[in-house]
Amino acid sequence: MLEISHLTHRFGTTLAVDDLTLSVPDGQITGFIGHNGAGKSTTLRAAAGILPFTTGTITIGEHDVRADPIAAKRITAFLPDNPDLYDFMTGLDFLGFIADLHRIPRAERLDRIASYAEAYDLTDDLGGVIGGYSHGMKQKLALISAFLRRPRLLLLDEPFVGLDPLASHTLKGQLRALCHDGGAVLFSTHVLEVAQSLCDDIAIIRRGRLVISGPTARVVGDASLEDVFLELQGDLR
Repeated sequence: MLEISHLTHRFGTTLAVDDLTLSVPDGQITGFIGHNGAGKSTTLRAAAGILPFTTGTITIGEHDVRADPIAAKRITAFLPDNPDLYDFMTGLDFLGFIADLHRIPRAERLDRIASYAEAYDLTDDLGGVIGGYSHGMKQKLALISAFLRRPRLLLLDEPFVGLDPLASHTLKGQLRALCHDGGAVLFSTHVLEVAQSLCDDIAIIRRGRLVISGPTARVVGDASLEDVFLELQGDLR
């Protein structure tokens, strides 16, 4: 579903991502782990087609992100760690706006909105303006907007931040359901317990370079993901 090959990106003289190659197959959830500033967000933004990168190639469902960006974006949903929402809109207006952008028929969008809003316990709040939402409510709305378009690939940057335990449980189930239907997920997180229990694959990045990736059971072995991560970060000191 997602193929990143020899991705390199610089911000001025700072090398943010260094020759990174990573695959996310259909039907799998990949956890993207790394310290702050390791290059996770840069990689996700490049894959989403919103950050021009220096060298390398990225394909989504066989669509080259640079050569055919519209086709790649049609099957992708990306949520940054702090999604920009329109505070003057109501939650329902915002979801309708997203549905219009993706040309989702009215009857179909209403069914999807109702289903996702109920799952995230947001139904009674959709009539309120987003500016009055808590951080957790905004995160739920952003997640609904991503699932609403039924993407084949989900790119998520710290999606569990701000979610209550029930919403976190709901999100885990929806990620697994998307993969069961042939989709794929790449998400960054600092919640290592969630990554270890949820992800089929783990990829760990350090100072812009991918240091280990593969099936979670192989990466973790007899230890915990936290132990593996701390051991790999030890050389930073």
